[in-house]
Amino acid sequence: MKTKTGINDVLWMLAGVAVLLVCLLMVFHFHKNQDPAAQVAFKARRVELVDRMQLDLASASEAEKSAVLAITDEDSLTFADQARAASAKVEQGRRELGELLPVSGSPTGEPELLAQFSTAFAEFQRIDKELLALAVKNTNLKAYSLAFGPAATVLKAMDAALARLTTEDAQVLRFADHARIAAWRLLTLIPPHIAEEDENKEDALEALMAIEDAKVHQCLDGLAALPKISSNPELTTARTRYADFTQIKTRIIALSRENSNVRSLSISLNQKRKIMLVCQDALSALRQAILAEPIAGLTSGTPVRPR
Repeated sequence: MKTKTGINDVLWMLAGVAVLLVCLLMVFHFHKNQDPAAQVAFKARRVELVDRMQLDLASASEAEKSAVLAITDEDSLTFADQARAASAKVEQGRRELGELLPVSGSPTGEPELLAQFSTAFAEFQRIDKELLALAVKNTNLKAYSLAFGPAATVLKAMDAALARLTTEDAQVLRFADHARIAAWRLLTLIPPHIAEEDENKEDALEALMAIEDAKVHQCLDGLAALPKISSNPELTTARTRYADFTQIKTRIIALSRENSNVRSLSISLNQKRKIMLVCQDALSALRQAILAEPIAGLTSGTPVRPR
């Protein structure tokens, strides 16, 4: 019986020691958290996180603009990767900061401000995904390259071949000149099509191209129907070069219709710019809220300048 009583006493003593240890740990933790130096360091850590997020956000935006304005696929891809990497750093900082803020009940509202930023940043990332996917295609730049390069070259060869149809026949000269003029008019309609963002206006430009194309074919067919010209090698060259031009024009129109450069630039200057400002404002407000946190032993949460 005494042994049993002794064991109970020991158990009660052990339980008392455990409770005492827990109390001491709580007191130690409480005092540690109330230590002004520790609170200042904790505040500085969170402010540094916000500052880093603001810097990474700016870097992501700068790299995105470089991707949009780059003139080669290689450069566009490089800058797009840089933009994604910087954006990933912002997301990492957002997660780290979330672990250092209270879930709710903060007098300065940091959790709510972080939630506002998170919503805006999710939209930032959505826009970036669409924008960067367009920027790296460079379809408008490729279309311009074809228009002022191969397309112009083969059309020049066609023009030269028709000019070499040496004859005094007025009908031959009229057909040749009209074909040349219509072909060059068609070419001048291509750059505006590449630059155009509105699909209805692109349709209108293509309709004008079709009119000029029909004129060229009509004139070339008219020349081919003339016995004196039908077997002329210059006419054969002209028809072949115009067929080459038509194939290149089809590729140009397809690239122009994608409008990746025009669309990515429009998104960058409008949607992306607006959401960028919202994100930066949210981070600035969050930074101020953290600085405004009161610290025991100090006059206020923010440093006071000496008079």
